[in-house]
Amino acid sequence: MNPVDSLKKLDFKDTSFANLMVKRIFNILLISSKYDFFMLEDDGRVDEQIFNEYISLNLRYPPRFTQVSTKKEAMQQLKQNNFELIIYMPSDKSNEHFETAKQIKHKWPNIPIVVLTPFSREVSQYLADADTSAIDYVFSWLGNSDLLLAIVKLMEDKMNVEEDVNSVGVQVIMLVEDSVRFYSSILPDIYKYVLEQSRNFATEALNGHQRTLRMRGRLKILLARSYEEAMEIHDKYKDYMLGIISDVSFIKEGKKNQSAGFILCNEIRK
Repeated sequence: MNPVDSLKKLDFKDTSFANLMVKRIFNILLISSKYDFFMLEDDGRVDEQIFNEYISLNLRYPPRFTQVSTKKEAMQQLKQNNFELIIYMPSDKSNEHFETAKQIKHKWPNIPIVVLTPFSREVSQYLADADTSAIDYVFSWLGNSDLLLAIVKLMEDKMNVEEDVNSVGVQVIMLVEDSVRFYSSILPDIYKYVLEQSRNFATEALNGHQRTLRMRGRLKILLARSYEEAMEIHDKYKDYMLGIISDVSFIKEGKKNQSAGFILCNEIRK
């Protein structure tokens, strides 16, 4: 085949990276008391904090927050508007909050629900004893707006990882940690590092469009809170696993195992 015929066969089109990160979080319903919402905004408006984080990391489309204080208001907002994430801040130790979460999950099963609560030993014990079956994740609010960015990105990674891995082979990092306090402080740092690295990598692109595509192709971060969850994630994405960051002691077979991290590493090395 001569060079002219070869050129005719070239197909100039967008890389498949354009199809990555299709599912995004644009609207967040925040269920909290007015006092908790005031404390959350103590250092500035939540929307502005998250917007500034997005701008500093060269990210597009920061999510919008809608705050409600009661179950009735939450149900009304969910009926009238589309939300991709619900953040729940329980104001007291009452099972009513988790019953409300169950009712929301029953009607809108595809919307992830995250509980955001100040950290204390008392709160940790309460959450351990409560029925959190309708809750996807629990995070500890440490007064750092970076956590809101990490929550959003963790949810987006979870929603997009299967499609992005299968279509392009995007790589995955797994964090194995069952302590709410520790993964609430670690994840913001990991995300900030990964997003900054992706931004630096994107500067090598020829134009703005290609920079956006490279940012979309960044590696995904997945959180496992037990040995079984970690093995399930590993078995599913082991061919694309870039690395694993693991605690030593976490839940295995329903109870705390002081050597679970070593057992996990040995099993993966096999």
